[in-house]
Parts: sequence; structure tokens; C-alpha cells
Amino acid sequence: MVCVREAVGQGPETEAWQDKPAKLARKDRDARWTVKYAKAKQPTVTPTSAATRSHDIAIPMFGYKNHAGIDRPHGFIRRWTVTSASSHDGAQLRNVVAKDNTASTVWADSAYRSKRNEEWLERNGLTPDIHQKKPKGKPMSETMSKANGRRSKVKSAVEHVFARQKDETLRQNHRGRAKLKIGMANIAYNMLPYVWHQGRTASA
Repeated sequence: MVCVREAVGQGPETEAWQDKPAKLARKDRDARWTVKYAKAKQPTVTPTSAATRSHDIAIPMFGYKNHAGIDRPHGFIRRWTVTSASSHDGAQLRNVVAKDNTASTVWADSAYRSKRNEEWLERNGLTPDIHQKKPKGKPMSETMSKANGRRSKVKSAVEHVFARQKDETLRQNHRGRAKLKIGMANIAYNMLPYVWHQGRTASA
């Protein structure tokens, strides 16, 4: 991700509003802007063809991120943290991975792949199985593509957690309030797999 305005909320207007507490209270001085890149599909130019091709699009986003560590067998959010949208995902790995995991393997997106993170996982008895990044200016090798595909099959089982929350608009004017609201959303989500697992074990 690319931060497009790191100092949002700290500009001259903030100082000018010091004598207007009501107006200043409505300004979010903790959130940040970032740009998220995604793939978009569009029809090919051939009139008789129904094929599509994908291209990158940049989506500006303002607010906060919910970083979560999810239990693979049961789908529970075990640990989470909240940062501004411009914060790098990889720096939050140790804040969302529980050291007392009963399993040792940790799956994550390529943003979390770094020598520092892998060394931290290994020091804590955990095995990193993190997506590999595509080499700059080079196509991804078949071996790397297959390895990432294997990882994606595991990660896809927990992607619905974020799919459920991504469309929920978070409008707060303080990181503390944002953290509280995201935390409540995480707790509420955990009730869904809990009820499902309880239903499986209930006597007929």
C-alpha cells in the first residue's frame, strides 16, 4: 500500500481550531489515507468475444485497518489490533499471532513476508508459510505459483471473516473509538462460529 497523505489531521487547520473544541472534536486526527490496489475486469475490444482482461486499479481509502489472527480449525478471531489505514500490514504480525497456538504453522499474505517476521516466528516455535511476492519485472515461476496456490487453499477458509466486515463503514473521529467498534465487531463475529460449533456437538 502507498500512503498518500501521512500527515492528515495534523495540518494548520487543526491549530486554527484550538479555540473551537466542538469543530475539532469532529475531525478525525488519527485516521490516515492510503491507496489499495485491486484487479478489475473489463471486456476485450473484440466485438464477437466474451472474454475479459484484468487491469490494476487504485482505490483511495481513509480510516483504519482491522488486523486479525484467525484460528484455522474453528474460524475464531484469536487476536487483533487496529491501526490507521496507512500502517504496513507486515509490522503487525507479532501483534496478531498467538504464541500459545496448538499448531505451529502460520499462513499470511505476502505483505507479512520479511526476514524479520520469519525469524520472529521461528524464535517462538512457529513455522512461517507466507505467500511469496512476485519478483519485480519478472513473471512468477511455476514452482512459486503452485506454492502460493497451496497457501491460498488454506487461507480461503478464513477469508470470509474479512469479506463479512469489509463493507461495514467505520466513521469515528478517534482511534480509541475505532478500536472499540472494530473490537466489538470481532467479538460479534466470533459468536457465529461458536454457535455453529455448539450446534455440531449438541445432542440430537
